[in-house]
Amino acid sequence: MPRPIPLNFFGIPFGLLGLADSWLVAANFGLAPVAIGRVLVAVAVLVWAVIGAAHLRGMLAHRVSLAAEIADPTAGPFISLAVLTPMLASADALYPYGHTAGTTVVDVGVVLTVVLAGWFTGQWIYGQLELAKVHPGYFLPSVAGGFVASTAAAVVGQTPLAQALFGLGVISWIVIGSIVLGRLFLGPPLPTPLIPTIAIEVAPAAVATFAAFAIDGQRVDTLVRVLAGYGLLMVIAQIRLLPTFLKLKFMPSFWAFTFAWAAVAFAGLFWLGVTHPTGWRPESYVTLALITAFIGAIAARTVLALRRGQLVPAPAPSPVVPITPDNHSSLTTQ
Repeated sequence: MPRPIPLNFFGIPFGLLGLADSWLVAANFGLAPVAIGRVLVAVAVLVWAVIGAAHLRGMLAHRVSLAAEIADPTAGPFISLAVLTPMLASADALYPYGHTAGTTVVDVGVVLTVVLAGWFTGQWIYGQLELAKVHPGYFLPSVAGGFVASTAAAVVGQTPLAQALFGLGVISWIVIGSIVLGRLFLGPPLPTPLIPTIAIEVAPAAVATFAAFAIDGQRVDTLVRVLAGYGLLMVIAQIRLLPTFLKLKFMPSFWAFTFAWAAVAFAGLFWLGVTHPTGWRPESYVTLALITAFIGAIAARTVLALRRGQLVPAPAPSPVVPITPDNHSSLTTQ
């Protein structure tokens, strides 16, 4: 029986797509061949398809329903990544070759993203959610969903829709971000496998910046500067957390670091490319090299874990029922 593939594995293609976007932004300013970015998009989509097929096979083998996965307070929000990856990939690499096909996939992704965001919001409002179960992955359905969908819509030329989706992301960020930070400040420590999700805290400002550039004609305005201020705060906070991160052993949730920091990289590359400060080209190449090396190292470590059979966790063993005089007869007659 195949091992179940956790939903957070969809963070792998999402992280690869973040790296692809970094290269595509660099290509936009004449710093790299556009083909590199589009090849990375294709790799991300291929990995997404493989993980999706493996996850579906695991669901069928273990008789897990989609409703049960969405209702899981820990893993449920990660299902959004299964939608965000093909939507953004279509805007990045399908739309330039086929406007109709690219726009169609983006529109389907937007609908699914909004439905998921609304569903999770309703579930958290009316369900009995424990604060200790909340983690930064709760940003994914509506905050990341809103900003990524906004970016994708802007890239395919649907500016009014992109503005509405940007609003969805901003308001969700204010509300959910307050809850998540409150839980991190005042709640119990996150379980070890979820500690890497703290990196997601740097993503909203960066992805919102990227969406703002895509919507508003690639210019640094007041909104972009405001986002940069909060983004800088979260980057410094992550530096303070380095001692905690460095103590962690490798696990699949390390992929939570990838898109978050790729977002910082491609937002920074966009800022440098738009403003052209002194030394912007060397700074851009350093940024691109660092994010490529970082995500490449996590990808290499993932492949190594896969080859060793250590990547996918083994299913929990069934509980052993001891045979006693009281239950022996009932066990032998079943």
